[in-house]
Amino acid sequence: MHKQDGHPRRGTRTGIKAAVVALLLVLASAGALIAAANNPKPGITVQVAPASQSVQQGQAATYSVTLTSTGGFTGAVNLATAGLPAGAAGAFTPSSVTLNSGSTATSTLNVTTATATPAGTNALTITGTSGKVSGSVTAGLTVNYRISSTISVAAAPDSLSVPPGATAVYTLHITRNNLSGPVTFSVLGGLPSGATASFSPNPVTGTSTTLQVATTATSPTGSYNLYLVGTGKDSSGKSQYAYANVQLVLDSTIKQFVLSGNVPGTLSPGTSAGLDLQINNPNNKALALTNMSVAVAGVTRSADAAARNLPCTTADFNVTQYSGPYPLTVPAGSSSLSGLRVTQTAWPKVGMLDTSANQDGCKGATLQLAYSGSGQGN
Repeated sequence: MHKQDGHPRRGTRTGIKAAVVALLLVLASAGALIAAANNPKPGITVQVAPASQSVQQGQAATYSVTLTSTGGFTGAVNLATAGLPAGAAGAFTPSSVTLNSGSTATSTLNVTTATATPAGTNALTITGTSGKVSGSVTAGLTVNYRISSTISVAAAPDSLSVPPGATAVYTLHITRNNLSGPVTFSVLGGLPSGATASFSPNPVTGTSTTLQVATTATSPTGSYNLYLVGTGKDSSGKSQYAYANVQLVLDSTIKQFVLSGNVPGTLSPGTSAGLDLQINNPNNKALALTNMSVAVAGVTRSADAAARNLPCTTADFNVTQYSGPYPLTVPAGSSSLSGLRVTQTAWPKVGMLDTSANQDGCKGATLQLAYSGSGQGN
């Protein structure tokens, strides 16, 4: 048997050296991570208030921009903005700020618009730059058509809650002052995905129209603000604008009640008929209706009018909405306005306009009606 000499073997010494080297590498990596955490990269954060502004064409919007040094950054920071709509300009006061380590500085952004700046919503990108270091933030700017004293619009109701797949109906009331011609309406923005909007009639020669917003079963739930605009020409031929906002809430938990009804018989020019609305409440408790709206969604001409290609459209009809008291209590199950003892004078009415163009085209026409409503407990 051989006696060991007490000295470590070469392989053992090599393994110890490798372990020491590996340990040193691990410690060095950990030290680098700790150093990186304790010494973050110099940077700039940018904040803006308010987050969005809404102005009329030709007006200005002001934002307060705050810049903060991070990671020990120091230096002069130049400010710029992008995403301005046509005809708009942005100016910072001051246009450059100096930051010390951990300090903050403030600048004011003034955005001016022109009378010809397109109406719409814009995303402005505000950037602070110093060499290769930069930071940015986004602000909203909504440009509305100028308010006119010649025409104004009010929407009722101003908010409706329906489940996805339902149609919401709003009534727009028009106030005219030195503007007797037609007013054309459109939705400037805010519709949920998959939804479509239509006005009836459009253009409007009277003092009211209805907005129908048809959603789909896949339209995302949530709250949406719809921006509506009407335009017409005053007595001098100058375009005048009016706009209104309505809210649409899509809520999949709503158990929708159903409104229905038909025009009794046929209409002739200059006549109207009341609608004894049927209300189906699927809930197991009473429903307090707070709004009911009716719109003419389509017209089917008589066979004779179609064969002779005589015109008749939804614009040849008008609707007088329900004028009874709210809330209207509706029990569970099926009810009607007459069954709820609502007087006929308060029922909604559909009338045919008396014009020279629709005398024969609309004779015997069948109307398709759209209904919408809201209430507590549905």
